[in-house]
Amino acid sequence: MAAMSDAPLQPFAPPTALFTDLHFAGLSAGFALELVLFFAFSFWAVYTIVAIYHWFRFSHASLVTFPAVATHLIVSFALATYILTGNRVL
Repeated sequence: MAAMSDAPLQPFAPPTALFTDLHFAGLSAGFALELVLFFAFSFWAVYTIVAIYHWFRFSHASLVTFPAVATHLIVSFALATYILTGNRVL
């Protein structure tokens, strides 16, 4: 078993090799992150719209539909907020 180091912990830093290729393409690391977050949000938004449509279309008589939609939106909002800010929401 390896002994623990006495050195203080260092915050995580992404590998610089991931971002060196972006400068050749004329993209900054910040812009690349914006693109990734935009595509992630776009996927989530389309998924949410389709899921809510199907819940209301095929489960309109179910008592679970409204709580399921509300739960999905609340949990999604809490996760997105936590991921983007690192702060707890609830």
